[in-house]
Amino acid sequence: MTKIIQKQTGKIVLGCEHFLAHHLDIVKNKKVGLITNPTGTDSQLNSLIDLFHKNPDIDLVALYGPEHGVYGDAQSGEYVPFHTDEKYGLPVFSLYGQSMRSVSEGPQDMDASMRSFDTVADGKFLEDSMIESVDVLVFDIQDIGTRIYTYVTTMAYCMQVCANKGIEFVVLDRPNPINGVNMEGPVLEYPEFSSFVGLYPIPVRHGMTTGELAHFFNDRFLPEKVNLNVIPMKGWTRSMWYDHTGLPWIFPSPNIPTLQTAIVYPGQVFLEGTNISEGRGTTKPFEQFGAPWINGHELIQRLNNLALLGVKFRETWFLPNSSKFRGELCNGIQMHVFDRESFQPFQATLHIIKTVREMCPRQFQFHAHYFDKIIGSSVIRQAIEKETEICEIVSTYSPKVEEFAKLRGEYLLY
Repeated sequence: MTKIIQKQTGKIVLGCEHFLAHHLDIVKNKKVGLITNPTGTDSQLNSLIDLFHKNPDIDLVALYGPEHGVYGDAQSGEYVPFHTDEKYGLPVFSLYGQSMRSVSEGPQDMDASMRSFDTVADGKFLEDSMIESVDVLVFDIQDIGTRIYTYVTTMAYCMQVCANKGIEFVVLDRPNPINGVNMEGPVLEYPEFSSFVGLYPIPVRHGMTTGELAHFFNDRFLPEKVNLNVIPMKGWTRSMWYDHTGLPWIFPSPNIPTLQTAIVYPGQVFLEGTNISEGRGTTKPFEQFGAPWINGHELIQRLNNLALLGVKFRETWFLPNSSKFRGELCNGIQMHVFDRESFQPFQATLHIIKTVREMCPRQFQFHAHYFDKIIGSSVIRQAIEKETEICEIVSTYSPKVEEFAKLRGEYLLY
């Protein structure tokens, strides 16, 4: 019996709505740059770009897009070139790729590009020419509550440059869609494993909002503090899942089509560091996984016999139209989460990787460098290769998560 109950516990006033109603004094008589993507809307789906552009008290002079671009039309690993927005006549700068340089073609191998490009900082910082006319930079993007999601790194990189240049930085806060209570997965080993896909020592699932992370990053890690304003939400509580808020779901990125995808993502994203398809190029990315060489019937028996909390596994077949095994028929599994409160996505994926490796020792491979970068340590991969039990692996990182839970307390806004 499912325990996923959808309810609205009260009206949520987003940070952007609170800002437009009460805090325009922050940008009065200043030139404004906006970092956003399709999730940058109010609760009535009005585009923040449009709201800013029409507001006589906001002098919007430039747009900045993270990975996937301002319009969310670029796939993972795909460079996003500079261009001018036809509707607003504003320059659109890329914070993922080539900044002022045009790119005629995207990468031929999306997965290889992602693994190489996403671990470095090159091409992801604000350049002087991108901010020469900006007095205040505003960030409004929906995050999904998982460290291995590049928007919060983009935010941190922009904060760092703004601190150096004396530019004010404003974060318009949004919900953590997978709630602000649950935390899971290892804390990144800093600075050894710091990268664009995991910058600072936080767990895989951190239970914080972008505004809270901005305060945390600014106080703990930025060598020079930025003049930071975080505009909080009203009505959001930490136990809320996104479907409790009554807010419409907008794809945060092309491969996170639903809240259910975001729920499994804190574990399934690590399949990117293996040669198992994580379901990119299908209608159920991250919820289904497989490979041409996997026996799905045997795999579901092994996984369901583990009796993992809150989830069951079903055999499936799929034909990816992009990414790993493009055009090849894959046998694998679809995850069905029945109790998201007890479900532990990170642990579940560790079991998946360990089980597939045991079943298919000749075919299974780690992309070791990338896997270690996204997981934030080499210890877990090495433990799996030594056939260590998952419960033992979890016990090695759990104390660090408990330490983080205490540390984050002073930065929580809700």
